[in-house]
Amino acid sequence: MSSIAQQHTSSFSVRDLELKLKQVRLAHPEQSLPSPPSSDSGSSSPKQESEESYFLRSLKECLAIYEEPSRPRSESLALLSDEEVIMLANNGNIATYALEKLFGMDQLERAVRIRRAILSRASTTGTLESSSIPYENYDYSRVLGACCENVVGYIPIPLGVAGPLTVDGKQYPIPMATAEGTLVASTSRGCKALNSGGGVSTVLVGDGMTRGPAIDFPSAIQAGKAKAWIDSAEGHAALREAFESTSRFAKLKSLKTAIAGRTLYVRFATTTGDAMGMNMISKGTEKALEAMQKRFPEMVVLALSGNYCTDKKPAAINWIEGRGKSVVAEAVIPGHVVKTVLKTTVRDLCNLNVKKNLMGSAMAGSIGGFNAHAANILTAIFLATGQDPAQNVESSMCMTLMEPTGLNGEDLLVSVTMPCIEVGTVGGGTVLAPQQGVLDMLGVRGAHPQQPGQNAQTLARIIASAVLAGELSLLSALAAGHLIKAHMAHNRSQVNTPAASVPVTPGAGFASRA
Repeated sequence: MSSIAQQHTSSFSVRDLELKLKQVRLAHPEQSLPSPPSSDSGSSSPKQESEESYFLRSLKECLAIYEEPSRPRSESLALLSDEEVIMLANNGNIATYALEKLFGMDQLERAVRIRRAILSRASTTGTLESSSIPYENYDYSRVLGACCENVVGYIPIPLGVAGPLTVDGKQYPIPMATAEGTLVASTSRGCKALNSGGGVSTVLVGDGMTRGPAIDFPSAIQAGKAKAWIDSAEGHAALREAFESTSRFAKLKSLKTAIAGRTLYVRFATTTGDAMGMNMISKGTEKALEAMQKRFPEMVVLALSGNYCTDKKPAAINWIEGRGKSVVAEAVIPGHVVKTVLKTTVRDLCNLNVKKNLMGSAMAGSIGGFNAHAANILTAIFLATGQDPAQNVESSMCMTLMEPTGLNGEDLLVSVTMPCIEVGTVGGGTVLAPQQGVLDMLGVRGAHPQQPGQNAQTLARIIASAVLAGELSLLSALAAGHLIKAHMAHNRSQVNTPAASVPVTPGAGFASRA
């Protein structure tokens, strides 16, 4: 054998040994290949990537490891590298949506990392795997089965604090998760003005979450008989007993019925403790309908939610009847504060509020939109405290009222009426750690130990009061002509403003101005 051949054989044997050792190391997930690059890790050399791809076992080998019946799937997956798991998923042996279940609770982040890679390589852009969307160091155990599916990371939102604001004699910071400049600053100005007058007083007008199923009957006559039974003392009692058997917190408050043809709609309204309550009331409604079906076996439940609730859609019934927490927040602002802090006058504010919030909204045919920007403040607090942001549709229904008060009408009486604030301090997004931290800051996290429902009610009071601050500040800016200047300063900085188009498109009157 030539010396060249001997040298080649010797080097191959050493390299083969290195490959075998490296392959054993790669069987462990913490050293699996390749992992999505982090922001501080340099890119792998072509030689390294070539070597790493060499160690992937065949599909047949990986499948044998994965399907080994003597051990749980989670232990089998721990013996495979990320790339090998991806290969199994792409071959249809592993469902991408089930990665967390297969990996187990101690490997949730790895499941997310692998899903990112699978989805990224199947997309046209291929950016997700190495994107700036964060996924590390997050407690996915709180998300699993509760908040989201097919998770690929999380989206941080800037969190600001307005205030503090005095609400019913207590001071609260106002947490706001938002990407809109001036919103927190504007709300803080409103808080300052409200505090100068002694703060905000609130009234809880109602508390009841609703669910409105749609039920079909063979005829309108039979639907009418069912309606009459529900409206009777006997029917109401039977449905209440069945409904309240599902939870110690669910207390049925009212039943409202309506008929369209042969379809009957029943709006169940109930207290739900400190939970927002959709799951609780859905469970109770289902049980009540089972009891009803024993008396009316011909009925067919078309949908547990027949849009008579109404959830996540604008509806007059919510504006009139209320849904969730119905709150009125009120304050008196001394006239000198209106001038010095808000930079306007009581007369101008009242006039603007009537012409804009009341008349303008009426001209537009608005339902519950008699306000300047209640949704802005409410949604920012919803995001910060783990509420369902889609429920801002009805929750931000609001009527803002202003009128002169005091000696010679020199002070300002301002209020917001919000009949549909749908919030909870347990369940849903409130199980997530950052959101729980915000609820802790407000002192309303979890269920109230002595008075069920009080924490959620307090949160609703805080939200209504914060909306009052936001309304007061924005309307003052409009009345004083400061709004555009503030947005230009906070939202349109030179760094974030795109360059003007070239050539400039002339507008009407351009030549006369030049």
